[in-house]
Amino acid sequence: MAAMGQGACNASFNEFQQQMWPVLMVEFFLAFAGNAFAIYHFVAHERTWHTGIVYSFNLAVSGLLYALSLPFLAAYYYPPKHWRYGPDLCKLERFLFSCNLYGGTFFLTCISLNRYLGIVHPLLVHGRQEPRHAAMVSGAGWLLVAGLSAPTLHFSVLQHKGNCTECLGSATDEQLPRYLPYSLFLAAFGCGLPFLLALFSYAAILRTVCRNPHITRLEKRKVGRLVSVGVALYVVSYLPYHALRNLNLGQRQRCPQAREPDCQGGLPLHSAYQLSKLLVSLNICLHPLLYATLADSMRGWCRAPRGQDRAPTPASGQPPCVTRSRAPHPRNPQIPASPAPSPPGEEARPPYARLG
Repeated sequence: MAAMGQGACNASFNEFQQQMWPVLMVEFFLAFAGNAFAIYHFVAHERTWHTGIVYSFNLAVSGLLYALSLPFLAAYYYPPKHWRYGPDLCKLERFLFSCNLYGGTFFLTCISLNRYLGIVHPLLVHGRQEPRHAAMVSGAGWLLVAGLSAPTLHFSVLQHKGNCTECLGSATDEQLPRYLPYSLFLAAFGCGLPFLLALFSYAAILRTVCRNPHITRLEKRKVGRLVSVGVALYVVSYLPYHALRNLNLGQRQRCPQAREPDCQGGLPLHSAYQLSKLLVSLNICLHPLLYATLADSMRGWCRAPRGQDRAPTPASGQPPCVTRSRAPHPRNPQIPASPAPSPPGEEARPPYARLG
């Protein structure tokens, strides 16, 4: 009876895995199209890049690189589950997955901190945030992400199972005592810390916006939408994946045969972990929503009056606001008089264009 139950559970789990490959292909098309279009838009249509665009461009590059590996992963899960591409591509696919994962958390955190400084401390950063600074931070971020992901090149190996070959995303049972501390470190440093920084940034942004009486309800809703997208990317994919991965590894360490999941314990947890992998891949499909919100914040908050061309965006990341004409001086027409007074409350409007 136990053998029959074990066979039924394994059959159920194999059926679940067989349904993953079409989902991965859909995610590939969405992620490739969305991130490729975002890169094209940044390169072709953004004449002057501010710091937010620099971080978003790197986030799009990270998503596009991983999207290119999804067809191999979909072919791997196509029944029967079998890796046909050799050990080098196995290591490369797992390395790209890790780089996208932690590149995503790093650049999302950079975007949230950039918005925090621009909205909560606008005077402090005015004229000091330049694209070259963001480019230097992005370069350091890529080196950090590559360093964090490098151990996957060692742990990811091929394992033969009957007539099929598995490409392990974690480690063999023998390497598990060394891999588990590494996985816990990635969860804390690569996911937990960025999430706390992003959460602090967005909470401070909401607090600042909601306390300003000169901001309309529509503008507050736009800020709330932007904050919701930023937090949802963590809650939907990054946090569940890291929690389930380490729970699954802990179960494997306590019970080595957990890699052959049973109905009583291993199957639900291992299936949830496999599902969380799909959610991580889904986040690169959601990044274009972040770019759309970013574009709205860049163009919608601060526009020039009708009939007047907008000047190029300064390197500091603050697009030009409404420019008011000055009447000539009553005695000397060459000397402009004082600027026309602003409408009540407009001078208190924060620089929302820095949301990017």
